[in-house]
Amino acid sequence: MVEVATGIARILKTEGIEWVSTFPVCRVNNALGQEKIPMIMMRDDRYAVALADAYSRMTAGNKIGVCTVQGGVNAAGLQVAYAGLAQAFEDGSPVLCITDGVPIGGSENSQFDVTTSLKSVSKWYGYIDHPSRVPEFMRRAFTMLRNGIKGPVVIAVPNPSAEYDENLDPYEPVKSYKFGPDPLDVQKALDMINESKKPLIYAGEGVIYADASKDLLTFAESTNIPVATTLKAKGVFPENHPLSVGVRGDHTAKFIEESDLILAIGTSLSPGRFSHSIPNATKKKIIQCNLNELHVNRIFPTAHCVLGDAKFTLRALIDVKPSVPQKDNNSVRNQIDIERKKDTSKYRPAMESSETPINPYRVYADMMKVLDPNNSFVTHDSGNTRDQLSTIYETHIPRGFLGWGNVSTLGFSLPAAMAAKLAYPERDCIAVSGEAGIGYMLGNLEVPVREKIGITVVHISNGGFSGYGPGFWGEGHDPYTHTVLGYNEIDMSKMIGEIGIHTERVSDPSEIVSALNRALDANKKGIPSYIEFICSQYPVYGGWISGSHGE
Repeated sequence: MVEVATGIARILKTEGIEWVSTFPVCRVNNALGQEKIPMIMMRDDRYAVALADAYSRMTAGNKIGVCTVQGGVNAAGLQVAYAGLAQAFEDGSPVLCITDGVPIGGSENSQFDVTTSLKSVSKWYGYIDHPSRVPEFMRRAFTMLRNGIKGPVVIAVPNPSAEYDENLDPYEPVKSYKFGPDPLDVQKALDMINESKKPLIYAGEGVIYADASKDLLTFAESTNIPVATTLKAKGVFPENHPLSVGVRGDHTAKFIEESDLILAIGTSLSPGRFSHSIPNATKKKIIQCNLNELHVNRIFPTAHCVLGDAKFTLRALIDVKPSVPQKDNNSVRNQIDIERKKDTSKYRPAMESSETPINPYRVYADMMKVLDPNNSFVTHDSGNTRDQLSTIYETHIPRGFLGWGNVSTLGFSLPAAMAAKLAYPERDCIAVSGEAGIGYMLGNLEVPVREKIGITVVHISNGGFSGYGPGFWGEGHDPYTHTVLGYNEIDMSKMIGEIGIHTERVSDPSEIVSALNRALDANKKGIPSYIEFICSQYPVYGGWISGSHGE
């Protein structure tokens, strides 16, 4: 006989789980320790979820991030963890959250309805109502995590000390299953591409989870079709490639607007506040290539649909491609080059600026000089850092850039960078944040010190929430609506340095590169770094195509 908690811990080991992020006091944790599964103790429950969430994203779901959170007394842990789970749910991240399954009224101190609240932010919610069902529920959990559309799974454990006979139902690792497209649908898609004059590939995160980046590159090059990506998929197609039209900005918008056919692969095409709409959608032909039929005809009219895994779909398109004559090579690529240079020229003065306080674009430009784009990860928070970086930061590899998706919680850049370093310890990992994001992550900055996770936090320190101005609140508001105690009142580098982080405070643009190199050198020794760049408030960035339902 074995206790439920022990059985869960052993199953996690069988599934190849290498560590679990947590914040006390989930009652499964003791069993994890007894089974020698390392635990990364975060400073709050949201960050416990966020670290596991980001790990799943960084590994494209090949390694599942797992977290445990408190669900007992006052359900305090779950209330804090809810924001992290909501983010994972909205962004479709396959993270496993294990919690105490205390039902409403199960504690004198709690009226928190665990089941009702968490079902709304999970792909599947499993309540282990009988000890013998542990193997069944864990199989179902990993089946949900590894198959179909991505999303978080919650396992609630009401009685971790109850016992069952694990020999009656031996656990075997769960496999992932994928399906390919109908050949007739593939041929129809290719016929439509052949008939179009200005096709555009619009690639989403589904291409990353399908491990189909190389297949996307092959298909785009063989047909000479421009490629745009969603923000979550930034880097799935190398942005230095002559067929890349990027993520946001005028040149991206131009190609979307002028296209007569959009081949959407691995994206829901659901425009949000920080994504492109599709103008004149009724006058374009949209081919939706997706796992999930729920995205078909969801917002924009779908002219044709190819259901299946993105890799299988792209390979099928490549195999049948000879029926599609290649679009004129020089003409397409020259146009992309012209429009890209025209758009980026607007940011070049800021990227080369020697003014003080430092222009934030100068920081980003120098980051691109220091980092190897094929061997590094940059994470970011919402606000100005997201909007500026997503416009000009050139990303060459999948997940080379990670932060905001459909929704985000401030401070996510820190656990995202930590997860990247845990997944790829040999690569440089930088988290970029502003005043608001730094405020959220302060308590958790101790964790990479304790765990010897060599990441660098870049703080765009400007003393205000400059991104929350007219574009956020509406016309008539001061663009710097809120100010905080900034670099003139607080030396954040001194405060943060007290916990053992390598810190620097940089006010001269000429020192950016050398400071970044020193920070990365410290990272190689397992020492996390923090650099406070004294910057101007500069809320300037590329826009998104607006419009409801493509109008």
